[in-house]
Amino acid sequence: MATSSTISATYRHGHPAGSLGARLLHHPASTAAQARGARFAAEVVGRRLGGGYAAFALRQAATGLRLLAASGDEAADQAALARLRQSGDAASILVAGGSAGLARTALAAGGQVTGTDVNPWILLDAAIEIHAQPETDLAILAVLAGRIVTPFRAGAMAVAPGIMAAAYLLLGTRYIDPADGRRITAEAFLDRAAEWQRLRQKLPKIACVAGISFWKKRRIADFLGETPIYASSAAAAVRAARRRGGGIAVWPSRAPAGLDQKAAEAGVKLFRIEDGFIRSRGLGADFIPPASVIIDGRGIYYDTREPSDLEHLLQTAAFPQDLLARAHRLTQELVRRGITKYNVGAPMAALPSRPGLRRILVPGQVANDKSVLAGGAGLMPGLPLLERVRAANPDAFIIYKPHPDVEAGHRPGAVPDAQALRYADQVLRDAPMGTLIGAVDEIHTLTSLAGFEGLLRGRRVVTYGVPFYAGWGLTTDLNPPKRARRMLSLDALVAATLILYPFYIDPVTKLPCEPEELIQRLDTDSPRRAGMLVTARRLQGALRRKLARPASEVV
Repeated sequence: MATSSTISATYRHGHPAGSLGARLLHHPASTAAQARGARFAAEVVGRRLGGGYAAFALRQAATGLRLLAASGDEAADQAALARLRQSGDAASILVAGGSAGLARTALAAGGQVTGTDVNPWILLDAAIEIHAQPETDLAILAVLAGRIVTPFRAGAMAVAPGIMAAAYLLLGTRYIDPADGRRITAEAFLDRAAEWQRLRQKLPKIACVAGISFWKKRRIADFLGETPIYASSAAAAVRAARRRGGGIAVWPSRAPAGLDQKAAEAGVKLFRIEDGFIRSRGLGADFIPPASVIIDGRGIYYDTREPSDLEHLLQTAAFPQDLLARAHRLTQELVRRGITKYNVGAPMAALPSRPGLRRILVPGQVANDKSVLAGGAGLMPGLPLLERVRAANPDAFIIYKPHPDVEAGHRPGAVPDAQALRYADQVLRDAPMGTLIGAVDEIHTLTSLAGFEGLLRGRRVVTYGVPFYAGWGLTTDLNPPKRARRMLSLDALVAATLILYPFYIDPVTKLPCEPEELIQRLDTDSPRRAGMLVTARRLQGALRRKLARPASEVV
């Protein structure tokens, strides 16, 4: 079973897995330990914890299966399979895990096979017989559930659930919190596992993923809790989704041609996937994978021409007081720790003193970014936006901050300083966004997330396009959204945008987490060291940047 989400994903007192537990079964623990074990077993079974949480377990709905949990010993597994074939209908056999050779034998006989990264309770629910070696996760879980388990070489395991839990999962196992490495109780670890399961179960049923960059594939698998099918064409994506009975998640900017139409014709649900708002410590252009993602079944948050799951939440969700209080605390922590989307930049020098002048920040954006094309209202970032901001604010002190991806040379939209300074008073490149926002009075933007981050820091935000955070009564909108929106508090906007809408993962443990845990990780962990691929990417960006500059500016 997947060690990232199993109740025994720790080590067992330095002994080979289960050896201490096996000895304890022959020398049962005290009555108090057995009573604690019984309670623990009931919690595991009641919460259906242990193993992976993959949604796709069997190729068809089935009951009456004879389940064979492979041990990894090829000879023993083949022998056990042979005995099962002799004792009943081979079509009723389901082999979980094991070698490719074992799978071929089972399939040739007409049985079914599945991997090990599968929710074990789906297997146990479908099984009328369970054949497994003692000390394996599946055997332990089956006994906790009161099921009879037949080992490969011995009689049935007749062990009380409380004794099994006490031997293997309480006395025979130490638990550590993967977030900080502290030793914790078994019950505390069980609560953590239940939280991981709850967060994973919020995910929609994704059968296939399309349009994902090669370097993001592993992280997407971390979010989904399994390795999905990756499709490079619309037809392949639809076939995989129909075969597995789930939806397709697609990165909109890299969607295969014709995917929307083919998915609609086949009745397959399409989800748009994008980076989240608290993304990482470093740029995606530097191959830093996201620690949060959006998986939207209606549209996508940055294309406000059509409804999205975020807009639906903001428009219809009830925001109870405890959720609003949590959102308020989250905002305070983000501001206190200086957390933004990418968390890049060197320490910033103080801005020049301009008594009596409003300080306006104009954040740069990528010229061909989907949010600009969809929500820019026909106005482009860079010089066109700067010119308009200056025309409306002739006496303000205007600061222009280029977008970090553009500045790194990876995306289009660079503005030479000489041109930017026709309208701006200062160009700041490497300043951390959170610190810079705290030093200005207003944010003027098309659709940049910096506007949302400005709201978190109590700044006046003026929108020239239609970003997702406009129209709720918190911004000055020069191009109001076409669909009417209700008035919201900042806490409600934060609750929907940062708590209810995205999915988060701890970039160290690769386990699901809440935004509070992620910002603590981003604030305390060191940035990832650049590898050869990142170094090559940065050199490529530097070359593009140099070639894009006018000859008069090249030193």
